[in-house]
Amino acid sequence: MSEPGETFEQKLARIDAIVKELANEQTTLDRGVALFQEGRALITACEALLKGAQEQVEAATRADVKP
Repeated sequence: MSEPGETFEQKLARIDAIVKELANEQTTLDRGVALFQEGRALITACEALLKGAQEQVEAATRADVKP
C-alpha cells in the first residue's frame, strides 16, 4: 500500500510491480482485486503529485515573465 512519505518514483515503481503481478497467471481473483485497488490509489496519488508539480512550474514560469 502507498505510504505517506513515498516519493513519486517509489509509487511508480510499485505500480510497475503491481502490473507485473497482475500479468502473472497464478494471481488469484481476490489478490487481483486487491492489487487493482492499490494500483488505482497509487495512480490517483501520482496524478495529484504531477498536478502539483505542473502548477509549481507554471507559477515559476509566470513569475519569470513579469511585464
